[in-house]
Amino acid sequence: MQLDRIRALREDKDWSQQKLADMLHINRRTYSAYETGVNSIPLDILITLARIYDTSTDYLLGLTDVTNPYPPKK
Repeated sequence: MQLDRIRALREDKDWSQQKLADMLHINRRTYSAYETGVNSIPLDILITLARIYDTSTDYLLGLTDVTNPYPPKK
């Protein structure tokens, strides 16, 4: 997991951890634990983060450096 990417995406939008936690319907401390690597990010949260940031889960996971999401299925 590329935790620095998740933090950088949040900071690029000038969002606090609290704002993002509210968007994810989780506690701020829970989100902070994801961002710092204390807790693993559950798959459903990872997918939601990709949607919020309009990127792919592969980018968040560090499997690609391409930030654009995949084209939608037809």
